[in-house]
Amino acid sequence: MDNRQIAQVFAEIADLLEIKGENVFKIRAYRTAAETVGTWADPVSRMDDRQLRDLPGIGKDLAAKIRELAETGTCAFHQELLQEFPPTILDLLRLHGVGPKTVALLFTTLNIRTVDELANAARTGRLRDLKGMGAKKEALILKAIEERQKDAGRHLLSDTATASAELVAHLREHAPQVDFVPVGSLRRGCETCGDIDILATGGDPGLMEVFIGYGKVDRVLGHGDTKSSVRLQGGYQADLRLVPPESRGAAMQYFTGSKAHNIVLRDRAIQRGLKLNEYGLFRTGDDSRVAGDTEEGIYEALGLAWVEPELRENRGEIEAAAERRLPRLVSAADIRGDLHMHTTATDGRDEVEAMAAAAERLGYAYIAITDHSKTLAMANGLDEHRALAHAARVRALNGRFGGLTLLAGIECDILPDGRLDLADDCLAQLDLVIASVHSHFTQDEAQMTDRVLRALESSWVDILAHPTGRLLLKREPLRINMEAVAAAASRHGVALEINCQTDRLDLNDAHARLACERGAGLVISTDAHSVTALGHLRWGLQMARRAWATPADVLNTRSLQELRPLLRRSRRAA
Repeated sequence: MDNRQIAQVFAEIADLLEIKGENVFKIRAYRTAAETVGTWADPVSRMDDRQLRDLPGIGKDLAAKIRELAETGTCAFHQELLQEFPPTILDLLRLHGVGPKTVALLFTTLNIRTVDELANAARTGRLRDLKGMGAKKEALILKAIEERQKDAGRHLLSDTATASAELVAHLREHAPQVDFVPVGSLRRGCETCGDIDILATGGDPGLMEVFIGYGKVDRVLGHGDTKSSVRLQGGYQADLRLVPPESRGAAMQYFTGSKAHNIVLRDRAIQRGLKLNEYGLFRTGDDSRVAGDTEEGIYEALGLAWVEPELRENRGEIEAAAERRLPRLVSAADIRGDLHMHTTATDGRDEVEAMAAAAERLGYAYIAITDHSKTLAMANGLDEHRALAHAARVRALNGRFGGLTLLAGIECDILPDGRLDLADDCLAQLDLVIASVHSHFTQDEAQMTDRVLRALESSWVDILAHPTGRLLLKREPLRINMEAVAAAASRHGVALEINCQTDRLDLNDAHARLACERGAGLVISTDAHSVTALGHLRWGLQMARRAWATPADVLNTRSLQELRPLLRRSRRAA
């Protein structure tokens, strides 16, 4: 089992224990273990007992369960808990706003076991009379069920990339001479993906036997000489297509572009007396081949510059390609630092020193340590006194990590009325201030927008973090007027964050592009709570690239000397 699967088992154990009303510390131990294993870089299944017990939050009992999962693929304790409940009970926990205590109440009072049973009970008004429920909670549950159904079959970009990479590694092991290219929504960097589409160039039909024989195949959906489809563990459909070398570029273009992008491209071909499909670009009259072995050749033959995969959504990229004015998109090589991360001072899992050492290894010039403020009590948030003491400890580390500069910052909660969680005289003494919403998500659009706009007016706020508060496939965005927020951010010189947490990716591509068009700067930050999570920058970069963002649009592409004057306190002092 890989780290993700082991983490999922531990998370389910924690959920089932909470449904049972077990000891809170026992529940927390399994949740911590799930987080540790899920974000650990090295495969824990290959570790011995001593190595496992060196991991944060992993003791003797949990190490034994990891070994049990690694060796048998199952955990007896997990299976015992599952025996106490119907297997569908965990589906209820995946609904936004439905926690273990609610699931326990629904199960014990109404014998609700499935999402369909819950939906029926909510529609017939049977939930509102339960203790702690009411008509409002009933309506929210119905909304959560609708959102879940809308997202059925979708997966996080990062999870899809992992599943795809594992499948491609299996194929390459058996056919190292074959060129495998993942395409579709994954190659475009979409925030969620449906199917996994893989092109194979240079293989023979025997490769299909290797594909359907992959260990994580649950079911074979189709099996042919040039195309096969399977259902993988985790609910993914994966398709493999064999492509001849002369059609490689045409197939990459066809299976990568969105439907809208491809329609415009085919129409452009027709206007030039050509026809375009997954096999190549041909002259209409005699079917002679014009291009097809490379993507660049396809676009060039149509009078276009090559279009980056992330831009292939029919949002103006064809016109820009025709006029040779496509932007140079921001890349990982442009990023000079990370301006949002947490440590053990609040809810992070690694010390400041460990985060700094990891950032130095990444070649960063600077990082900002931005632990939580006091209102986020569950994260052990810092009050004014602790925030300033923590800042002093952070600054004292400067000079110890090569050319890396540590900035002492804070992630300060925006209170429901728009005030900031910490006093101005405290914020004024920090190097960088991030403002964010972590509570009262149900405010209406006018309230939420006014709340955030008031925070942006603060003289000390530099960055608005995860501005819409969404959790992909779990929680809808805040009801907020992003047009007004982007305009205000531009006016006040506050950057808007693209948060790289894999289930946030917030701002999304549309809002990030809006921010750039309104003149607001962007920051691409990991919001890392561990050393491992510092490596999640790539996912936020995908959103920035889909937003047409250039290095000039992103503040943390600048050197520290160029960045400092852009911060609010520097401009205020000037």
